[in-house]
Amino acid sequence: MQHIEGQLVDIKNRNIMNARVSFSKEEGILNIEKIPTAPSHYILPGFIDAHIHIESSMLIPSEFARLAVTHGTVSTVSDPHEIANVLGVKGVEFMIENGKKVPFKFNFGAPSCVPATTFETAGATISPKDLQKLLQKDEIKYLAEMMNWPGVVYDDKEVYEKLEIAKKAGKPIDGHAPGLKGDLAKKYISAGISTDHECFTAEEALDKLRFGMKIIIREGSAAKNFNALVGLIDQHYEQMMFCSDDKHPDELELWHINKLVSRAVKQGNDVFKVLQMACINPVEHYKLDVGLLKVGDFADFAVVDNLENFNVKQTFIDGRLVAENGKSFIESVKEEEPNNFKVEPKASEDFKIQPTTDSNQIRVIEAMDGELVTNELIFPAKIENNNLVSNTENDVLKIAVVNRYSNAKPAIAFIKNFGLKRGAIASTVAHDSHNIIAVGVSDAEICRAVNMLIEVKGGVSVYSEQESSLLPLPVAGLMSAKDGYEVAKNYSQIDQLAKDMGSTLEAPFMTLSFMALLVIPTLKLSDLGLFNGEKFEFTSVSV
Repeated sequence: MQHIEGQLVDIKNRNIMNARVSFSKEEGILNIEKIPTAPSHYILPGFIDAHIHIESSMLIPSEFARLAVTHGTVSTVSDPHEIANVLGVKGVEFMIENGKKVPFKFNFGAPSCVPATTFETAGATISPKDLQKLLQKDEIKYLAEMMNWPGVVYDDKEVYEKLEIAKKAGKPIDGHAPGLKGDLAKKYISAGISTDHECFTAEEALDKLRFGMKIIIREGSAAKNFNALVGLIDQHYEQMMFCSDDKHPDELELWHINKLVSRAVKQGNDVFKVLQMACINPVEHYKLDVGLLKVGDFADFAVVDNLENFNVKQTFIDGRLVAENGKSFIESVKEEEPNNFKVEPKASEDFKIQPTTDSNQIRVIEAMDGELVTNELIFPAKIENNNLVSNTENDVLKIAVVNRYSNAKPAIAFIKNFGLKRGAIASTVAHDSHNIIAVGVSDAEICRAVNMLIEVKGGVSVYSEQESSLLPLPVAGLMSAKDGYEVAKNYSQIDQLAKDMGSTLEAPFMTLSFMALLVIPTLKLSDLGLFNGEKFEFTSVSV
């Protein structure tokens, strides 16, 4: 039996008391005793990320856990959608089995949309029959985000088959419907979809709350909706949670859900309401096997210095001390490196694109820092030798998506706001199908950045005539099984190199990874061509 004393935070009863908590690894919380005096630190249930793709940390689950526990995180609601698009059910099973090897509470979902659309090339398919088998597993807690909202509101037969499978399994259904409001949102929610993490305005979130949906405030490395939604906490905290969705390793090393809790409290929100969102609501909604600091519960909790900054002193999972004062006690796990990579190296000529009209104007994707949505712009084309090329003067750069699963001609378009003045950056972390995506100043530099990734079968790269850098991600082209802190350091260096080459984005690689995400409007690029996410159809580069 172990004991810990401090200021116990009873979230549901809105009470803080001097307490001694007795617990063991085998029996969980054995006793909570009120005592006359206790240390000044606070004992509270551990934090939970209510929606995250572990793959976007570029770390396998066991390494993600090593970093996350230092911030008081004891559990995640994890959608393995990314690796599923590469490896199918085999990828989901890899995530589950690797997560079991460390003391951390991963709760995986069954990916509902693999492939995400028919307008891109993915590496695998998860059928309704596959979903039925996955949802029978105890480790699968929910049907992961239903991104095909048009299929829901327009009565697609296969979409409703998937929803019914989840309902029969008695497991909740996650949503993904950016910008959906009014009658369309009502129908989407009435199909049984219970959450959404994609709201980027308070108006949208209120509309969905009104129809009974739970809203998850997202603050990741690219999409940052905290400021837009934090004002809803006071009135709607019982129907809200926090998540990061996608989080790169350099940020995960520094903070996780604890920072969102701190920000919310510092903006004047009631601490008990904020903690209910961060610690309790995910457990109750997803029926997680995570303790909430009650007698008989699993001994999952965090110790923090105060209820404003939430600096984590200790983290316990199942009664085991897994982190203390920023040091993780979870050990690294040696792991296999499954992958799906079948493309041959490219030539710079493959990245040429000719104008198809006489107007000399082109459609341009406008990337926006901190957002997944993009805009469509029209710009004068820069043409050299009948080849549309990048124009660094107005920051309109060439973007390419290369099929990683077979040899095919790259898809080419143009994008604004990456800011590169020289060189190119490329990545195989490219939602949702994770083909190779690259942005650069010249065809030759784009080609070299792409070929660097082909040579190692996945990763992120930076290339210019002056310098180059590469971070291999051999697990599905998405993750590394190496030490998480070393991966974070290497990623931070390559991110800084991209910024040294001119990128003005806060997270250029994270933003790049979403420029092939067709289910988020307005203009995106898949390996099959330029795509209008509002009309849900391909469009031309030349206007």
